[in-house]
Amino acid sequence: MAVNRVSKYFKDISLSFQTNPISYDIAILKNENAIAKSLRNIVLTANGEKFFNQNYGGDIQKSLFESFDNVSSSIIKEKVKTAIENYESRVRIVSLDIIPNEEYYQYDVSLIYEIVGIEASPQQLSFALLPTR
Repeated sequence: MAVNRVSKYFKDISLSFQTNPISYDIAILKNENAIAKSLRNIVLTANGEKFFNQNYGGDIQKSLFESFDNVSSSIIKEKVKTAIENYESRVRIVSLDIIPNEEYYQYDVSLIYEIVGIEASPQQLSFALLPTR
């Protein structure tokens, strides 16, 4: 049975392990920043990369080395969508575009999503998927 989140506040640690200059604790990411970083991490994590959860991640690395076309773009889009739906329950996808950028041999990702549980306008996240990491 799925659990619906009703939280009004989200907080994650920064994986860069930067420290707070005042308290010397690990920096904290809050609300929109925490979720944006989480989404990007989910997509860029390869299956098998996270200990004790071998299925976690976007599983897109192999697809980035396939022929550079709209078919590959569709496959990557489906994998990204599935990963976000499976591993980030704090968001609802509004739109997801994966656009092949032949000039730089990369896929440009544009994601618009709503955060579940807080009053915030739809958020946009854009980044590039490259064959190397």
